[in-house]
Amino acid sequence: MPWVFNWKLAIGNRKSEINLLSTIRGFTRLSFLSQLNPQQREAVETSEGPLLILAGAGSGKTRVITYRIAHLIENLGAMPESILAVTFTNKAASEMVERVDKIVGGLSAAKPVISTFHSFCVRVLRRDIEALRIPSTVPGTPPIGLTKNFVIYDEADQQQLVKSVMRRLGIDDKQVTPRSVLAHISWAKNHMLDPQEVYLQSADPKTERVAQIYEEYRKELLKANALDFDDLLLEAVRLLKAVPTVREHYNRRFQYVLVDEYQDTNRPQYELMRVLAGAHHNVCAVGDEDQSIYSWRGADIRNILEFEKDFPEAKIIRLEQNYRSTQNILQAASAVVANNIKRKGKNLWTSRQGGTKIGYYEAPDGENEALFVADYIAKYLREAAEQSENPRAAVLYRTNSQSRLFEEGMRRYQLKYHVVGGFSFYERAEIKDMISYLKVIHNPDDSISLLRVINTPVRGIGKTTIETLERVALETGLSLWGAIGESIRRQLLPQRALLALKGFHDLIEDARAILAGTYVQRLEQTARESESTEDPAAIEMDDQIAFDPTIFESNLDVSPPKPKETAPESLPVASTAEILKFLVDRTGYIK
Repeated sequence: MPWVFNWKLAIGNRKSEINLLSTIRGFTRLSFLSQLNPQQREAVETSEGPLLILAGAGSGKTRVITYRIAHLIENLGAMPESILAVTFTNKAASEMVERVDKIVGGLSAAKPVISTFHSFCVRVLRRDIEALRIPSTVPGTPPIGLTKNFVIYDEADQQQLVKSVMRRLGIDDKQVTPRSVLAHISWAKNHMLDPQEVYLQSADPKTERVAQIYEEYRKELLKANALDFDDLLLEAVRLLKAVPTVREHYNRRFQYVLVDEYQDTNRPQYELMRVLAGAHHNVCAVGDEDQSIYSWRGADIRNILEFEKDFPEAKIIRLEQNYRSTQNILQAASAVVANNIKRKGKNLWTSRQGGTKIGYYEAPDGENEALFVADYIAKYLREAAEQSENPRAAVLYRTNSQSRLFEEGMRRYQLKYHVVGGFSFYERAEIKDMISYLKVIHNPDDSISLLRVINTPVRGIGKTTIETLERVALETGLSLWGAIGESIRRQLLPQRALLALKGFHDLIEDARAILAGTYVQRLEQTARESESTEDPAAIEMDDQIAFDPTIFESNLDVSPPKPKETAPESLPVASTAEILKFLVDRTGYIK
């Protein structure tokens, strides 16, 4: 009888697989824990129940979070996919992923979910947002609500939409600016207030107008099948609270929830954490109340100060050893922050003694300030060079407008410098245009993106035509894209405008067909329809297709994209490049 290796017996469940691979690699369990100080290790090894880690600046917070994830997987046998860690920036999330992967990357193909709040909410909504849709009262019409292919409006899109709403309501943007309206709407959403609540709490006519704009803004977003960044959090919370099956799915999946920068969470983020915690309450919140600086955008310091009220059984661990600064800096910082009233308190200390004393200089004007800074840096560089040190200097300023004076000062002292930041690649007009094209192809009801590209490059669709389309959309309740189709069908515009609209409409539909892998079928159907009208050009095209049906496949990948997990707000990777090439070829834009 031939020897048969029973893999099921050898591997067992996935926990056994992890332990087996760990043995094969000769991985010394608990080895990474020896790199931690006592407080860090206690935070890492406290795995069950709610935990609040008060992490002072430079106390190794990121290391504690990543080692805690590694400890859960490597030493406690937790399934990687049962761990959720959320933070605020893509950079922080990427760093966390990289660190965890270095420790336990080879143990399992599955990975813990480490992302920003907004990215996580996008994943949840892409999967289940249609569970919030309600049946339409009109027979034959689709349910009311957002679909999975919703688009996400950035700040420019939001401002454009608010301007459109204000123009329709007859509100003068000199009395209240779109930017201030958006700031008020964002504040309301961060505090989970709807338009009616904003109106009821208003104490002046301006706030009443904002509430009115807010209501119409919400309706327009729904019509465009769009969400803004604040909505991503609100809708995810609403989904998890309103649909038990969805909530139970995520409660079963995520047995461990870690929240970074907890002092910066707002009300929706707090509610999201509470819902995901479920009944097991395995929540680890990491933060520092002394670093709470985002109250202006909705962050609520009470979330961290009152953690024990939400979870009475919570354990609190303070990370007080600082690895970043010298004692002089810590003492000065502690003396300042000790004046804060709302804080739990920490005593930061470091083994690094001495260090340069903190200096203070009050300049009479900005130019003098810049010259003082340049002179000080020049002296520091000379002294460092004499002592064979590797000098490093940085200048922090409050607003970008201040950089000019500092740059002039550096040049006067012939100091090389590098300005961090600048104009983002994605803020360039032509890139935003192409992204808007892709958004319209993905979701034609995105009226803001459609308005950006409907006459870009110029194709003869002017202001009068657009105003007519907006009026048709308002009268019929359709999106702007629906209004284009309705105007073409009913011949509501002059012939020249209709031809221009038809060309734009066909361009988008052709690109959508490429995305769906049905471009050749669309061309054949168009040719057959044109043949019935005896259009010679169409007959010639039909003959060409009949002669060589692969004429289009040779230049375009028209096969349906393979099923794969794509990044939120992304088209399938295999198709995006082809669609961009198609758009450039058809429109001549950015050639």
